[in-house]
Amino acid sequence: DKKNTLTSVMYSPVDVVTYYATPWKIVMAADKPGELLEHNDIIQNLNPPCEIADAAAWVKPGKIMRETTITTEGAIATIDFCAAHNIPYMLFDWQWYMPCTSHDGDATKVVAKLDMPRVIAYGKEKGVGIWVYVNQHALMKQMRELFPLLREWGIVGVKSGFVQYASHRWATWMHDMVRLAAENHLLMNIHDEYRPSGFSRTYPNLLTQEGICGNEEFPDATHNVTLPFTRMINGAADYTICYFDKRLKTTHAHQLAASLVFYSPLQTIFWYDKPSFYHGEPEMEWFENLQTVFDDTKVLDGAPGKNITMARRKGQEWFVAAMTNNEGSEEEIPLTFLDKEKNYLACIYTDGGEKIKTSTQVKCTYLLVNASQTMKFQLKPSGGAAIRLVPIDRQEMKKYKKYKGERL
Repeated sequence: DKKNTLTSVMYSPVDVVTYYATPWKIVMAADKPGELLEHNDIIQNLNPPCEIADAAAWVKPGKIMRETTITTEGAIATIDFCAAHNIPYMLFDWQWYMPCTSHDGDATKVVAKLDMPRVIAYGKEKGVGIWVYVNQHALMKQMRELFPLLREWGIVGVKSGFVQYASHRWATWMHDMVRLAAENHLLMNIHDEYRPSGFSRTYPNLLTQEGICGNEEFPDATHNVTLPFTRMINGAADYTICYFDKRLKTTHAHQLAASLVFYSPLQTIFWYDKPSFYHGEPEMEWFENLQTVFDDTKVLDGAPGKNITMARRKGQEWFVAAMTNNEGSEEEIPLTFLDKEKNYLACIYTDGGEKIKTSTQVKCTYLLVNASQTMKFQLKPSGGAAIRLVPIDRQEMKKYKKYKGERL
């Protein structure tokens, strides 16, 4: 009954035979909320090292787009879109086999309107790997038969749906599923309520998981700037960006920023969208260049429910994102994290309002910057900003000199 007491609640009894080991549990403390997020790698590092000998050869992170029509024609069009915009994966979600929410479903048989061999072959030709959704019912009934078959077809990954997760029994079942997937060189994305425990360090073919009230539920901006300090401390989350959907409760620049803030080695960026929704919006270059795993992460500012500003580095490039809540905010981003010996081209994506004559109203600005400067943004309510910082040499500086001194 004492204030600030932590209580541990077991979901169900644990069935073990001695000798056995229990998982680590940790309590994190920091002077600032962002420092918790910067150090969440401790959760993975408490798990055993990788047990997949050839993981580097086939465990590949990347972006993924969902195909919504479950037809051969729709799949071909989506593969072409993915290939054109640097998206290495495409997903068939539910209904590629039927019935998919019943024990009567058979995930070894594809619906008639979808020529799976043709689609897989076309994807390989275009450099786009095909993922499939498999519901818990089929996994329980067919997993040991199904996974070798999917590998034989040329499927690269499985998204598991509606799995149980909190009990000892189901945790063991899911770990066995990820191991079986690894034996068959299948990547995994566990959906619905499951939240990460760091098992991806031991079996990195488990690229991501849901366990989050993501964008398919159309949450508001205040929810989105709370998640980095709560759910994201636990590890990767498949937030499922729905970029072109008219039901969004945030701006499109907020969505661009979310694709960086919500870390996921498998990053879903077009959940409800189709290739036909794209009409040449110039900010698409953000998604084309976006990485999904990084060498360094810094939380520059933020408080739960108010705002979040993050910078992530891949190689020599930096990706920066700022998100605000339903009310909006002023944000300052000192560029002190940049290499002081280099100049950078900043590709900046902000909410431009009605002056921008595209469906997304995202303004694209390009500036020459260095580590001594500070960027300032007036973020609209439910808005955001995304920035890609690319180091450039003296020769390239001449090419981009027209951008020097511009203002946001």
